[in-house]
Amino acid sequence: MSKLTKKQKILAESLDVEKTYTVAEAMEIIQSVKSEKFEETVDIAIRLGVDPNKSDQNVRGAVTLPNSLGKQVTVAVFADGDQAAAAKEAGAEHIGMEELADQFTKDDLSVDVVIAASSAMKVVGKLGQVLGPKGLMPNPKTGTVTDDVATAVNNAKAGQVRFRTDKNGIIHGSIGKVSFENEKIVSNASALINELKKLKPASAKGVYIGNIALSSTMGPGVKVNSSELV
Repeated sequence: MSKLTKKQKILAESLDVEKTYTVAEAMEIIQSVKSEKFEETVDIAIRLGVDPNKSDQNVRGAVTLPNSLGKQVTVAVFADGDQAAAAKEAGAEHIGMEELADQFTKDDLSVDVVIAASSAMKVVGKLGQVLGPKGLMPNPKTGTVTDDVATAVNNAKAGQVRFRTDKNGIIHGSIGKVSFENEKIVSNASALINELKKLKPASAKGVYIGNIALSSTMGPGVKVNSSELV
């Protein structure tokens, strides 16, 4: 019989998968098994009371977290003229039109967010197969197709989280770093949940905000009490 690793031993002693924890308790468990090699991200998973097979119950949007994500965000902007200049001033790392599209197609450009001016969608529309699978395709519902590209870049840099229900009706998103104080994790999670409540589909019935779990990049999922966050 193989021996348990140090992390497995800690989890076996501290984590009850059937139990619901406070955010403080969940973060204590997550921090007890954090990586020593890099700072892990804290992620949240929220089950929504929606039917993901119905198009009118797909929940999609974006929210700027009050305490950011604790990481540098790399932004690409499809724009030209004054909008390109505004994007550059706001801090976007990659800016252009056809030449930027070529970079994504040929060089597999690595970015966290892609923003497009409305006039640039004729170029971006051709990149569906490149950007779509990576979750980078600009969309008006998430504020990434806009004529105010400077604000969009600022929001992305400030820690804007884009989200959409998966095939199981679950929302996934990052809400900070393992080193964050509990209050910041609660504040960021609450901001995301409040935005989800605003987007509740009219046809969704019953309990809308269901089970919530926190996890880290390399750590376990820990169920948390939603009353602290809603």
